[in-house]
Amino acid sequence: MNDLFERFLAVDTTAICDADRTTRVVHSAIRPRSATTRVFGPAFTVRCREDFLAVLRAVETAEAGAVIVVDGGARETALGGEMFARAALVRGLGGIVVDGGYRDMSYVAGCELPVYSRFVTPRAGTASQLGELQVPVTCGGVVVNPGDLVLGDDEGLVVLDPQRAGAVLDAALAVKNTEHKVVEMLNGGSTLSDAFNLTEHVSALQRGEQSVLRALVD
Repeated sequence: MNDLFERFLAVDTTAICDADRTTRVVHSAIRPRSATTRVFGPAFTVRCREDFLAVLRAVETAEAGAVIVVDGGARETALGGEMFARAALVRGLGGIVVDGGYRDMSYVAGCELPVYSRFVTPRAGTASQLGELQVPVTCGGVVVNPGDLVLGDDEGLVVLDPQRAGAVLDAALAVKNTEHKVVEMLNGGSTLSDAFNLTEHVSALQRGEQSVLRALVD
């Protein structure tokens, strides 16, 4: 897992999506609320509705490095706050992602733990329902299974199959390397038409032929 994390540090979620168009992308309504936006770790999943007891159980149960992923039904009820973020830091968790509400922004906004949520709201849920832990859930419109790899940065959150994550991250690094070369060309005064097969690509499409836009770099 450490090797995958190091590879993620060299890329970003945009390169991951460019490298694999099937990547699960969490809805952009689920936004970072903390000072740290880069998140990486295996999903520890939670399903609950209007009640945060299952989230509390997850924070106290998940292994270090895990990212708590909460299917809160996209409801505007806080399923976590300052105490949960502090406890997650104590236990070495990788982050908290809530498809629902989060609160206590006076602390969370400066928190080192990556925290993402759909809503910010002062109204908390109850603490009387067990909910479900470590089951397939839906978060931000995508299915997240226990152990799926959750990655996030300033661009958003994505979810990868852990068995494919290494290959996807390697492909994403190739994308970033190509991007760097294009940037060097642009910085040197080249245009996008110089950097890409734009004219050839457009002409082929106009003729009704299949074509792929590609960078003209070594």
